[in-house]
Amino acid sequence: MKKTLSVSTILGLCMVGAAGLAAPAADQAPTAHQHPADNKAPAGNKVPAGDQASAADKVTRVCQNCHGPNGDSTSATFPRLNGQQAAYIVAQLKKFRSHSRDDPHAMAYMWGMASQLDDNSIAGIASYLSKQKPTAPQTGGSRAAEGKKVYMNGVEADNVPPCAACHGEHGDGNGEVPRLAGQHADYLKKQLEDFRSLVRTNDIMHANTKDMTDRDIESVVSYLANE
Repeated sequence: MKKTLSVSTILGLCMVGAAGLAAPAADQAPTAHQHPADNKAPAGNKVPAGDQASAADKVTRVCQNCHGPNGDSTSATFPRLNGQQAAYIVAQLKKFRSHSRDDPHAMAYMWGMASQLDDNSIAGIASYLSKQKPTAPQTGGSRAAEGKKVYMNGVEADNVPPCAACHGEHGDGNGEVPRLAGQHADYLKKQLEDFRSLVRTNDIMHANTKDMTDRDIESVVSYLANE
């Protein structure tokens, strides 16, 4: 594995983000209102703590090269992981490791990195990052007010369900559903567009985004970056 692959460790989430933006792929075709996680998190969404000292070292030496100190990235190319749901980070890292998440960004950056992680390392990194202080909301956002309506209520005319139904009223996420609040708007925009076009495959998120207009996407990410 070339040394240059170790410049980053991202989610997806992705995760989410979260996010994330997003969730693991589901095995069956969903309805638009289904929960976006296919593999249920352990009871109570608890994730083993792993080796915290080793995890802090990995985050400091490797992850922060792209994701920033303690996961607070400054580049929209790489998602913020600070305060992200631990179960979501675990799920995404394991998908990178197994190559079951195969969007171009994952293949370019995360397949190589995740191949070097065992389950204990993954659990430790996820636990460590989840405990870091989330990024403070940004200010501004020309379509934040419109985006809040999309996020909270959906867009009935476009058959778009409310994001809050799964990601929570304030975008905090839960378990394998990623935190979206405070994420880079451009990162979220790219993930939603990729779900919509199936560049990033996920049955549930495709069902939820396939009818979103560009304006719907631009509005909701404007809101989330400021939440």
